[in-house]
Amino acid sequence: VAALLTTAALATGRTEEDIAAYYNAHKAEFKLDRPLVKGRIVRFPVNHRQSFKLRELVKASSADRLQDLADICAKNDFELKEFAEWTPWSDFAANLPLRQGMASEQLIRPGEVQQLRDNESHYYFFVTEVAGSGQTAPLETRRATIRRILFNLRQAEVIRSHEEELVDAAIPIIRSRVRSIDAAMEFTRLGFDDKTELLNTRPRLYSTLYSLGDMKGYFYGALAPSTDYIRLFDIRPYYNGFYVVLPGRSHPDALKPLVAQDKLFDIFHQYKEWVDIMGVPTVGRLNAKVLAGDASELIKIAEAFHEKRLARIADTIAAANRSQGTRMVLISGPSSSGKTTSAKRLGIQLGVLGLHPVLISLDDYFVDREKTPRDADGNYDYEALEAIDLGLFNDHLCRLMRGESVDIPRYDFITGRRTWHKNPLTLDERSILIIEGIHGLNPRLTPSIPDAQKFRIYISCFTSVAMDNLSRIATTDNRLLRRLTRDYRQRGADALSTLSRWASVRRGEEKHIFPYQENADIMLNSSLFYEISVLRPFAEKILREVPDTVPEYDEARRMLKFLKNFTPIPPDEIPPTSIIREFIGGSSFKY
Repeated sequence: VAALLTTAALATGRTEEDIAAYYNAHKAEFKLDRPLVKGRIVRFPVNHRQSFKLRELVKASSADRLQDLADICAKNDFELKEFAEWTPWSDFAANLPLRQGMASEQLIRPGEVQQLRDNESHYYFFVTEVAGSGQTAPLETRRATIRRILFNLRQAEVIRSHEEELVDAAIPIIRSRVRSIDAAMEFTRLGFDDKTELLNTRPRLYSTLYSLGDMKGYFYGALAPSTDYIRLFDIRPYYNGFYVVLPGRSHPDALKPLVAQDKLFDIFHQYKEWVDIMGVPTVGRLNAKVLAGDASELIKIAEAFHEKRLARIADTIAAANRSQGTRMVLISGPSSSGKTTSAKRLGIQLGVLGLHPVLISLDDYFVDREKTPRDADGNYDYEALEAIDLGLFNDHLCRLMRGESVDIPRYDFITGRRTWHKNPLTLDERSILIIEGIHGLNPRLTPSIPDAQKFRIYISCFTSVAMDNLSRIATTDNRLLRRLTRDYRQRGADALSTLSRWASVRRGEEKHIFPYQENADIMLNSSLFYEISVLRPFAEKILREVPDTVPEYDEARRMLKFLKNFTPIPPDEIPPTSIIREFIGGSSFKY
């Protein structure tokens, strides 16, 4: 495939005519979410006597007059900034002395010279062209993007054609068990250093390899028996590459539709770059650092990164509170994403800024267990919005926002009953209400609160360390390990109970959580690149209790095999405020 992708065939389909044709056919995809402008700004002293002439030149369009403007500015040491290319209005306006609270977009008046001043200078600014928010982006701002899209489309076409040939060939994928030292030598010969490093850092005499023709690989999970096992697939462009589309489990005869997840992809991309910089992009590299005695340093760096990210989010919330009266932070995310600890740590950062965080967990508004709706299998569906007592929750919310004192319930997961806090909650003018729960981004949760008063955060455990350069670690596996460990310790649930409910939990997330994740103002990755190494001894003990007489045994065995790839890290140096403490215990927060 690599050889095919270097051929001249990839260069076709990227002429200016092709770019214009794609742009015209997909204008709806190029809507602006902020205004763009062209124009110029001149800054000059308040005592300048020829300001009228300068004002006339600022709006000039001919080359001669614009040269006169440049000459005057150069001679008098005035500051002239030309924005000949399309520029976000926010970047343009950053050069102007705007007063706090000024609605800067009201100043976008193309063809009109406008004036502002500060204590030392006058500012003439002139907008020559504007493309407003919601309008189609000008072609020149999307030319590079479209050229990349067309290139990726051609790439996908070449790869799809090659994959179809492999499907038709029905080449068997052969599983074999070999000595780990022999597998490592073979991977070294092939230049797969990431796989070699993984095998060298896990003490196992034998390893399972898969062969496709003369190519061998070590993979996280089982592979199909042959290349014709899956005939329904597609290769589609996405960002700077492409992705493979496969049928869903519930509809194996249809390809899964693409759901726009641009913010989610950006988070994955950012954290991938970060773990590369930290030198732990793969499990083999992570294991090597742990074996070298660097676990303590890894923990400190990962925790500091989390704290820095939370501090930046708190700064953004405080700014929204000042500018538009934001008083509510809604935190959502799937099961075991670390919402509760993140909410508590965010509250501390808001306190540093002089705000008064007040935390409420949606879990405490669960209806009593016998009133919980059931899913298609007859199991309690705790992921359904109807599992929340919405009437009581919204009544409490409105009363709190009015400044009343409210008694907040507490849900006991062991008894399945609601109890009550002894200390009522009250909001003051400096209070920020933080609400965490899986439905935080669902508009039906808080219909009576204006959007300007809400700040939405989506949190999940986006596992950034990969098994190797070909095999990513499923974020759901990371979350399952967290849930197994937490529910065993806090909620009296053994591994069999957690595993048997996991499919229902996943279905609930697909239905009730993931459709709203792109509503978030900010996304936060709660994963710690060292955490599976810490979770391993806790989860192994729990998973070994699953008997081999139940269907869940296969999943327990798969997870145990997966965990053996990680060198354990003792939890001694993990700080008491760490997210991982929510699951393994030892947290200084009360849950």
